[in-house]
Amino acid sequence: MKEQHVVVFEVLLWYGEDTPMKSGGTQLKLIMTFQNYGQALFKPMKQTREQETPPDFFYFSDFERHNAEIAAFHLDRILDFRRVPPVAGRLVNMTKEIRDMTRDKKLWRTFFISPANNVCFYGECSYYCSTEHALCGKPDQIEGSLAAFLPDLALAKRKTWRNPWRRSYHKRKKAEWEVDPDYCEEVKQTPPYDSGTRLLDIMDMTIFDFLMGNMDRHHYETFEKFGNETFVIHLDNGRGFGKHSHDELSILVPLIQCCRVKKSTHLRLQLLAKEEYKLSTMMAESLVRDRLAPILIQPHLDALDRRLRQVLKVVSDCVEKEGYSYVVEDDLEDHRGTDPAHSGPRRR
Repeated sequence: MKEQHVVVFEVLLWYGEDTPMKSGGTQLKLIMTFQNYGQALFKPMKQTREQETPPDFFYFSDFERHNAEIAAFHLDRILDFRRVPPVAGRLVNMTKEIRDMTRDKKLWRTFFISPANNVCFYGECSYYCSTEHALCGKPDQIEGSLAAFLPDLALAKRKTWRNPWRRSYHKRKKAEWEVDPDYCEEVKQTPPYDSGTRLLDIMDMTIFDFLMGNMDRHHYETFEKFGNETFVIHLDNGRGFGKHSHDELSILVPLIQCCRVKKSTHLRLQLLAKEEYKLSTMMAESLVRDRLAPILIQPHLDALDRRLRQVLKVVSDCVEKEGYSYVVEDDLEDHRGTDPAHSGPRRR
């Protein structure tokens, strides 16, 4: 059954009928519409696998990476969160599958031939859409990530939430959580984090982002229909996997401040720390199946193992300080007849 889904996805790509630009955002994204009216978000390649984010770059001025979107989907499955919509790498012909197919005149007008005789375009977006930031093929082939769209909003309405640990997006100003070590206590008393599993879902998201090195989680989404009895959707992961030589510990602040984690997550992390189920090995084996493999260079895979050990160290320190029963929430109890989603988070 899985193979059938892959084949259908591949066939549909080559019959795209329309490629309008996605409004907003810092960088160009295209919406691919297929003959069956299905849609996917295409993020073109901007950087090579080997290019690290320069040390002087702010997180909000960094480029998005198509391979990070692909790797995030595979990492999400390995962690068993399953909150990232399917993403696959594809090689696209910019002439036949974008320029000659688009009905968007604004996009069409941005195509040009570079001095190296490569086909290029830059489209329109809030930032980084100009001739200086043009996307060029070789000569008209370009890599990109293709992310399946969630169900239409008419079928499945979603709600956007501001991440409590959102960064300030300012060169000098700090966010409240950066200066208040007791910030989590305030969050835990604020809906929707004062009941259900939402706070624990944020901890999952925190771990997910730290493993990738993603500092750009300013908002998240949930399905509206289920109210607070829902899960967090992990969208927009393009700013992950930018630095393999640096571990951004500030991403782990929510976990450090709250000292809470799901038992299922903790067990999975412990399993992936074992040599026979090593996270980097699992990722490498999963990513090799993508059309654009290799997706991550070895230093990024090694960084996953190193960061996983740091996450487990934070949890271990929390357990030593607060006790196992306070830190580790047994979300597996529902299999024995108790649903933890209806119990509020424990307090000191």
